Amino acid sequence: MLSLKDLRLRITSVKSTRKITSAMKMVAASKLRRAQAAAESARPFAQRMERMLGTLAASLAGQSGAPRLLAGSGRDRVHLIVMVTADRGLCGGFNSSIVREVRRMTGDLLAEGKQVKILPVGRKGREQIRRDYGAHLIDGFEQLGRRGITFPEADQVANAVTALFEAEEFDVCTVVYNRFQSAIAQVVTRQQLIPFPLSAEPQREFGGARAVTEFEPNEEDILAYLVPRNLAVQMFRSMLESQASEQGARMTAMDNATRNAGDMINRLTMQYNRSRQAQITKELIEIISGAEAL
Repeated sequence: MLSLKDLRLRITSVKSTRKITSAMKMVAASKLRRAQAAAESARPFAQRMERMLGTLAASLAGQSGAPRLLAGSGRDRVHLIVMVTADRGLCGGFNSSIVREVRRMTGDLLAEGKQVKILPVGRKGREQIRRDYGAHLIDGFEQLGRRGITFPEADQVANAVTALFEAEEFDVCTVVYNRFQSAIAQVVTRQQLIPFPLSAEPQREFGGARAVTEFEPNEEDILAYLVPRNLAVQMFRSMLESQASEQGARMTAMDNATRNAGDMINRLTMQYNRSRQAQITKELIEIISGAEAL
């Protein structure tokens, strides 16, 4: 049984922990508002570009002049998985859900006889996936977005993916990230980046008719700029969604930790009071017994 001193020390320790978790909750809530606004503002542009390229991919399917980033290498042998996680922990199951999905995806691809390469964006994902699939990891990125995700940082990741594709290091690229839904809910999302999925719904306008795309001055120059830009935009979107999801998960986790610390303080305080009362009662009995013996 713990002594009164041990109980006092433990109560003090839990109170200090509660102060820390409460402060982290408020910081995460402050960052969540900015991250959520950034993620929501990036969605319309990214979705519109994705729809437009879906139309282009459908119209250029099978043509020899289609960009390789849009049409792919024509093979399905080597898969690159871009795993977007956080550099920090204390955010509940945010990182674990991504790693679990990447493990499942990697296992399925390996069972089909495919080769898999994993590009981690974030330190926590690398640390967790290394235990099972360390041989499939390639150099990734850490400490991005310490002051908020910026487009040049996303463009840096997209350029690395493009360089790997041009060097014929992979055939299919898929990014896995947490899409922000609310402060308490994040959705693990897979999005194929290379080649552009032809199953995407084509852009339709004017009562359901397919939009006709005309290139000016020429198709090659426009697509040469547009397709790599779309890769950077989609990467930027996934990183913004991931950052908003991280802050939401951290705020929820720290709120739960603060509540649990409060419950533990109440239990320890009750135990301390009972132990103290029992000790006082014992001392009174000893005093009375001693007085009667005299």
